[in-house]
Formats: sequence, C-alpha cells, structure tokens
Amino acid sequence: MQAILGVFFHFIGGFASGSFYIPYKKVKGWAWESYWIVGGIFSWLIVPPLAAYLTIPDFAGIISTTGGQILALTYFFGVLWGIGGLTYGLGVRYLGVSLGSSIILGLCMVLGSILPSIYFDVFPQEGKDTFTMFLTTEWGRMVLLGLLVCVIGIVICGKAGMMKEKELKASTTDPHGMEVKTEYKFGLGLFVGIVSGVLSACFNFGIEAGKPMADAANALWKAANPSETGNFLFQNNVTYIVVLWGGLTTNFIWCMILNARNKTFGDYTKPTVPLLKNYIFSALAGTTWFLQFFFYGMGESKMGNGASSWILHMAFIILIANMWGIILKEWKGVSRKTFITVVVGIITIIASVLIVGYGNSIK
Repeated sequence: MQAILGVFFHFIGGFASGSFYIPYKKVKGWAWESYWIVGGIFSWLIVPPLAAYLTIPDFAGIISTTGGQILALTYFFGVLWGIGGLTYGLGVRYLGVSLGSSIILGLCMVLGSILPSIYFDVFPQEGKDTFTMFLTTEWGRMVLLGLLVCVIGIVICGKAGMMKEKELKASTTDPHGMEVKTEYKFGLGLFVGIVSGVLSACFNFGIEAGKPMADAANALWKAANPSETGNFLFQNNVTYIVVLWGGLTTNFIWCMILNARNKTFGDYTKPTVPLLKNYIFSALAGTTWFLQFFFYGMGESKMGNGASSWILHMAFIILIANMWGIILKEWKGVSRKTFITVVVGIITIIASVLIVGYGNSIK
C-alpha cells in the first residue's frame, strides 16, 4: 500500500512538472528571460518557504542550526542544478515540450538514479539503496530493468524527433515559396539538452547533501506525533529551500545578463502588453513547477529516497510532457510513421513506470 501511494504522489509531481511550461505559452510580448525569471522568483524564492512554513514547525530554526558545510554543499548542488534548469527552458524552446523533456529528463533520470547508488556503495549509509543492492536483489534488478526500458523509450522518442526534423526541413517554405521561421533546432537543442540533463541530476545530489535537515524535520514530527509510524510526509520541504537558493542564484544572474544584452528590462513595465496576465501566468507556471518537488517529497516519504523514487518521478514527467506535446499539436504535420514512433516511445515509458512500481512493491 505504501508503494502504491508513493507511485500516486510521484504521478502528481510528474504531472505538475510536465505541465508547468504550458502557462508560459500564454505570456505575450515578453522575452524568454523575462517570463522565466518572474516564474522562477515564485518557484525558488516565494513558494518554497511558504510550503515549509505551512508544513514544518520552526523550519527556519532547522536551517539556522544546520552545519555550514552541509548548507554550502546543498547550496552548491543547487547552483549546478540551476544551470541545468536554466538550460532546460532553452531545450524545451528549441526541441518542444515533448522531445525536449524526453531527452533532458531521461539523462537526468539515469544519472540522478545511478550515481548516488554508486556513491553509497563506496560510502555506505544506513537506509540508502546501493548499486550492489540493485544487482543482487530481485526488487533491485526489477528497478534496473525499468530504468533500461525507460532509456529505450527515450531513444525511441529521440528517433521520432530526428524524423520530425527531417520532415520540417523538407517543408520550411509556404505555398508561395516564402521561408517559414521555426524555433525547432534539433542540433542546438540536443546539445543544450545534454548539458541540462547532466546538471539537472544535481538536484537529487542536493537532496542527499541536505538530508540532515530532512532528518531534523522528521525527528520533530515524530516527537510531536509519537503514535504515528513511518516518515514525515513533508520532511524534504526544508531541504528544498536551500537547494532552490542555489537554483535562484544561477538563473537570476543569467536572466539579468540577457535582459541587459537584449535590452528587455522594459518588459516588466511594458505598457503595450497585458502585464497583469503575464505576471499571473508566469506565477502560475512557477508555482506549478515547485509542486513537482512538493509531491516528490511526499512520494519519497512512502518509498524511500533513492533510485526508485527518482526514476518514477522523472518517468512521469517525461510521460506527461509527451502527452502535452501531442495535445499541443507539436507533432502536427509530421508523417504517420513519425507520429506512431513517438507514441510507441510514450507507451514504452509507461511500461517502465509499471516495472519500477512493481519492483518497489516486492522490496
């Protein structure tokens, strides 16, 4: 039952992350850097402490009494992850919601699940899943099988993306012979996507680095609720604050540089655009983005932090993003063969989620 509930929470988190970019499409007359940082202020600065305030008594006290080395390492991984999150937006811009999320989050999923388990093989910690466990237990081998199946699904989606690019290149003029401009750039998007996928995995490392803060929140909850069993549902909310400070730092600096370079500081007060709607949709996007980790923490509390939680979280994001790609007609105009290819990729990813969920149920 705990595993099923954990899978459900990860699905909600995946839905939030796979959907967060949609409100940005309603922003009018703003440059990318302008709406990205407005949404980011909500994602990384406003909503996280609000969520912690509502769920963890004295969360500020936990942070203030945490060792400086732990805070610094957690923040550092947040900075690296922030670069990954920054390039995620560019990857989606050049590859689309569907393909961009598949490639970026696929890499993030693989690295974020495998590297920590290898680390815990070298530096064992109680309650942590190691790579040796995956190789020597039935449940672990099932989780690795799910990871492999998900990678296959990502490769299939990537193949569909290359097929799409060829077909777009073949039809870049309208019936009058005029060139049609598109932001779809597979080569550039793939490079940005690889960078984003590698660095985005650092969020999971940040959660691991800040685990003492989550443990402190868990201890306070158990002290106040001695009859309760299991772990505190919202224990990670305090860790997110510090990780996301790092993400805010990276993204704020870069967006300010772009505002200066592109002369887009005027976007925030531009009288010729629907300012109120732009701020509302950007805030909605940022808040929706944070909800992914709010529910990730809930799912992790039921399944345990490790490869299984990370794989499920990422697989659900990839699944939802691809679904949105179809709904938003990002594959409109491609051949039936290309469309079927991306659908097969999505189905393969769904199968991987089921396999990982089964592996956790027999743990």
